[in-house]
Parts: sequence; structure tokens; C-alpha cells
Amino acid sequence: MSKSTITLQNVSKKYGKETALAHVDLSIDHKGIIGVIGLNGSGKSTLLKMIAGLVQPSSGEVLFENQKITRRIGSHIAFLSELDALYSFQTVAQAVKLWDGAIDDFSSDKAHKILQSLNVDTNKKIKTMSKGYRARVKLAVTLARNVPVLIMDEPLSGLDPIVREDILKIIVSNVDLEKQMLILSTHEVSEVEPFLDYVIFLKNGEIVLNEAVETLREDRGLSVIEAMREVLI
Repeated sequence: MSKSTITLQNVSKKYGKETALAHVDLSIDHKGIIGVIGLNGSGKSTLLKMIAGLVQPSSGEVLFENQKITRRIGSHIAFLSELDALYSFQTVAQAVKLWDGAIDDFSSDKAHKILQSLNVDTNKKIKTMSKGYRARVKLAVTLARNVPVLIMDEPLSGLDPIVREDILKIIVSNVDLEKQMLILSTHEVSEVEPFLDYVIFLKNGEIVLNEAVETLREDRGLSVIEAMREVLI
């Protein structure tokens, strides 16, 4: 996979009278794990959905490799929503088969390997599974795609600490950090921090910090948690 670049140029997004993003300028051209961090209502989900082509800006442009991002960007970007988008009447195996038939870059073998490592019974119907196990299924089918950009909106939300630990291990071990870019939003900053390469802090729809984690530590003497308290609270 070649180097991928995501660019936002003076991007704003309004929902009625509410401003979700305000005049955002951002360029992401590095591999690794990028954390999008902010308080509730800061614009994290809107930013991720915009990069995934699921939401269009009210003004400004969102580009992937200098091309305007639309819903057709799905061939280059995989998106894991916080919402449960699985068909509850299917078994896990049927869900994998559906994805395999619908998406060219999907690897059924990889999905099954990830599900096995997460101890997911693929013969179970999704409607009978707990939230934690449905999260594992969503994660497996997302990670099974061979795309340059993976986006995950709150992949750890609402999960027990032990489950979160398992999810993080699977994410890190199944993303090719030399070739892929993973952008994820999270409130579990302390748990994710050891794996982050870059951080983007959002406050009231604006980017207040966009920095490499190594630079934060070496030049400013701050951990991600300390930087978060400094710029967000």
C-alpha cells in the first residue's frame, strides 16, 4: 500500500444551529495509530464519519489522496461504528460470509482467525450474544479488510476492562502499522496511550492539539493524559 494522505481544508459541520466542527484544517499522512481525543460533544464522531465519507461537511473540503471523499471511499477506508450495525438474525459465520461476498478487499480467513483468537463461537446467532461479543465480531470483520485506512469510533465503549484489554491486543496485532493508518476515538485514554503514535485533541469542534506522542514526551515532557488535562480541561 502506498502512503495515504487525508486532508481537511477549512472544514465546518453544522447540524441545524449546532456546530459540530469549526474551520478545521488537518493533514494526516503518517502510518501508525492515531488517537482522536475529546470530551463528549467535541466533534470526534463527526470528524471520523467525515473522513469515512459518511457525513459531508457544511463547508470546506475533505480529501483522500487529493480526491474528494464521498461514500465511495469505502474501497480505501474501513469504518467501525460505535453503533451495532450487525444483522441480529444471522449467525457469526453468516455475517462473515455476507461481508466476504459484498466487499472485494475482505479476507474471510483473517476474519475467522481473529474470531477464533477472541473465542467467538461462529455458529451462534448475533442476537444471542452479549455486547462484548458483538463488539468482537464487529472488530473482526473490520480488521479483516485489506485497506490503507482503518477508522474506529469508540471501539472500547461500554466494555468491561478485561474485554477492553483483549480488544486492544487484537487491534494492535492485526493492524500492519508499517502500511496502514488506524484512526480511533476513545475515552479510555490511559489504556490506549501506550499504543498511540499521534494524538488529535478536539474541543468545541476545533483542533487544539495535533502532535506525535513522542514529541509530546520528549519536547514537552507530557504524557497523553497530562496533555489532555492541559488542553481540554
